[in-house]
Amino acid sequence: MRCDDVQVRTGLHALADDHGVVLHPGSDEIWIAHPFSAAPTTCVVTLGDRKWWGNCIWCALGVVHLIGGTGTIETRLSAIDAPVTVRIENGVLLDEDFVVHFPIKMKQAWENVVYTCSVQLLFRDAAQTDEWCAVRNIPRGDVRPIRQIWEFAKIWYGRHADADWKKWTVKEAIEIFARHHLDGPTWSLSEEAARF
Repeated sequence: MRCDDVQVRTGLHALADDHGVVLHPGSDEIWIAHPFSAAPTTCVVTLGDRKWWGNCIWCALGVVHLIGGTGTIETRLSAIDAPVTVRIENGVLLDEDFVVHFPIKMKQAWENVVYTCSVQLLFRDAAQTDEWCAVRNIPRGDVRPIRQIWEFAKIWYGRHADADWKKWTVKEAIEIFARHHLDGPTWSLSEEAARF
């Protein structure tokens, strides 16, 4: 189906309204198409000579899944500490000695999704997470093993390359969280919410 410029721009804004993409403010230009970022981030996914930016570590894991389940993620612990590489081969996570911190509650994630992604970071362990939160006066959210988030990301982002992709409904999001044992205040959503 062919579309003219007006239809494309209208469609992009409809996608943004439905949290399908994030556009640059006052623009029709795509900034984020989860799990990919069109702007530099702290998470670089590499496969061979190709590279992509993931918006956060959760997104970067999603990018690896979408490019075929093999790749590396280069980032820094807590975004400013030691550089690390997370390797995934044929769908198998090889580097498991990390945790992922989710400081923003999912029901608030889209109030400023760029900020939300910027603080969903990789840490060595819960103690490093606690120290990072204390120094920055950011409340500690939920801390999960990277393996759990890898398994979750494969499902969450698994359909994002499909031609008939549709955003998860709130009910579907709640079910996926529960299936991956993501519970507690960070993951609590109301089924009455219009969208996630």
